[in-house]
Amino acid sequence: MPITEPASLSPTLKLAFELLRRASVTPDDEGCQDLMIERLTALGFHIEQLPFGDVKNFWAVRGHHGPVLAFAGHTDVVPSGPHTNWEFPPFEPCIDDQGMLCGRGAADMKGSLAAMLTAVERFVARYPDHDGRIAFLITSDEEGPAIDGTRAVVEHLRERNDRLDYCIVGEPSSTARLGDVIKNGRRGSLGGVLHIKGIQGHVAYPHLARNPIHQAMPALDALVNEHWDAGNDFFPATSFQISNLRAGTGATNVIPGDVEVVFNFRYSTEVTHDELKSRTEAILDQHGLEYHIDWTLNGEPFLTAEGELVEAAIRGVEAVTGERPALSTSGGTSDGRFIATLGAQVVELGPLNDTIHKVNERVRASDLDALSRIYEATLQALLTTDEVSV
Repeated sequence: MPITEPASLSPTLKLAFELLRRASVTPDDEGCQDLMIERLTALGFHIEQLPFGDVKNFWAVRGHHGPVLAFAGHTDVVPSGPHTNWEFPPFEPCIDDQGMLCGRGAADMKGSLAAMLTAVERFVARYPDHDGRIAFLITSDEEGPAIDGTRAVVEHLRERNDRLDYCIVGEPSSTARLGDVIKNGRRGSLGGVLHIKGIQGHVAYPHLARNPIHQAMPALDALVNEHWDAGNDFFPATSFQISNLRAGTGATNVIPGDVEVVFNFRYSTEVTHDELKSRTEAILDQHGLEYHIDWTLNGEPFLTAEGELVEAAIRGVEAVTGERPALSTSGGTSDGRFIATLGAQVVELGPLNDTIHKVNERVRASDLDALSRIYEATLQALLTTDEVSV
């Protein structure tokens, strides 16, 4: 029988149940942050609530001196879709007969939030006068526009010169088993909407028109086949992808007057977004197009190649799982891209990501208890001189 009441479960799973019961579809928080704040206040954290627009955020700090280790995450989740498509209701968490904690946000990322908080509770009980400072940066705007969330909090911290040395983002980084992958960076994301102007006309009289689709094709072929860079030891080569093409009136006998091309770069640290812009425009200019581009920089690449945080996270995983994790920069963007601009070492470390954003999202319940121990071991490795043990 599925477990629907967490009374007999671990503190981490009890907290995960409480968070998962709140239908915090982005940008709504539905009381998740209040629940976390209550427990952090009891640990002696100074709490600063930072709402921007419709988004709830908070910044919490414990300690007064030394390096700052922040845990970062989000309380918002993506929509569940029709509840009838789920094996169990998405906001009524349960542990099924296979030991999987089911519910929207179980993997992305309320399970990580619960693991972070209980790890800190145990660490503070064990080291009440710990060196350094522990912080939490929590938002309800990661799954949405991500404008009034972590990005805004980071700018607030930057304006007052707040220090942030290390940050663990609880995004689901694992692939086959818990802790097998630590994300120590992410590619940059640069989006563009290319507008190419032609002259509308009748398909029977092409000499009286200028077909922007025909004009665009050689230029787009050149962009697709351009060698933007070769990547490096940490990042694959930069990728250019066209995601949408829009043109025409819907009629079969009308040459369109314009075409819109939506594209995206996922780029490495070998090239800058300004270089990508100028090279794109140079290629288009070579083809004599009448065009303009609306650019959107979604995030610059970041990399924590080596240092105290990567080593501590590796030690934490090894202490709990007995296996050494791989380092990776694959995948999409995360809020780590904003935090890294403060000069912090940033890693992403969380549960398996195979069901995120899917119907029947789930994570192995025992993995959340193990993840909490990994976070605790990482704290121990960074903020104490003791042998790592959990």
